[in-house]
Amino acid sequence: MSMSVGSPAAGADPEPMMEMNMTPLIDVMLVLIIMLIITIPKQNHAVNLNMPVGKTDVPPTPPVVITIDVDFDGTILWDNVVVPDRAALEAKMNSVAAMADQPEVHLRPNKLVEYKYVAGVMATAQRLNVKKIGMVGNEQFQ
Repeated sequence: MSMSVGSPAAGADPEPMMEMNMTPLIDVMLVLIIMLIITIPKQNHAVNLNMPVGKTDVPPTPPVVITIDVDFDGTILWDNVVVPDRAALEAKMNSVAAMADQPEVHLRPNKLVEYKYVAGVMATAQRLNVKKIGMVGNEQFQ
């Protein structure tokens, strides 16, 4: 990187400059990077929660829980009482669905039961609009 001072020798052809001027390219790249940084939206990792306001001196009452067991042969037990047929199950589910504050329904299938019996109970609960239903005892299937 030498620099020649003075004019070229008389009669000599001027040689083209072999180095590219990088300063304008670097300036343009810096401007683009700054514009990119400015236009990137701020990421918000907050989770909005509706927290209760005020004092609560009274502890919350535990929810009412109804347990539905499905035995290995497809027998359905409603709080340890055998449900004789599908109509009786639908009548009990209707009474749960009609409540303003529905109790929790815990469905606990046996490990050996066929899936169609469990799916039938879940389909009945869904059709009758039972909102609070959950599977209990899933650790036995692992």
